[in-house]
Amino acid sequence: MAKVTGIGGIFFKTKDVAMTKEWYQQNLGLETDQWGTNFEWRSAREPNLKGFTQWSPSSLESKFFGESTQQFMMNYRVDDLETLLNDLHKQGVTILGEIETYDYGKFAHIEDIDGHKVQLWEPNDEEYDKIVEGRTL
Repeated sequence: MAKVTGIGGIFFKTKDVAMTKEWYQQNLGLETDQWGTNFEWRSAREPNLKGFTQWSPSSLESKFFGESTQQFMMNYRVDDLETLLNDLHKQGVTILGEIETYDYGKFAHIEDIDGHKVQLWEPNDEEYDKIVEGRTL
């Protein structure tokens, strides 16, 4: 059964993205870059595998979350995106758009029961790690 395996990211709107990142950097020690920051962790079942959770503020005008009233969007890591989307479609869940594929994983969006846009990510953590290592924090 395809399923969610963890939280891949937390995306939220803010009045001033730069000031928000600076505040979190100064007060909570987050090392931010142009996208926010990444929390690196290890799999409990396979400690040699690295995973990431993205933290990312966006402008109040961002359309990334769907409706303008939506203030946040959760990104869930999934183990088999295509199978999960097929299962969700059969259950009547609204699928928003098509699967987007990048070196670091596949992404899709669905709508939850409250109409919130939710992002699903089947990660390729090895490729994502290369991106994180290449960022200047």
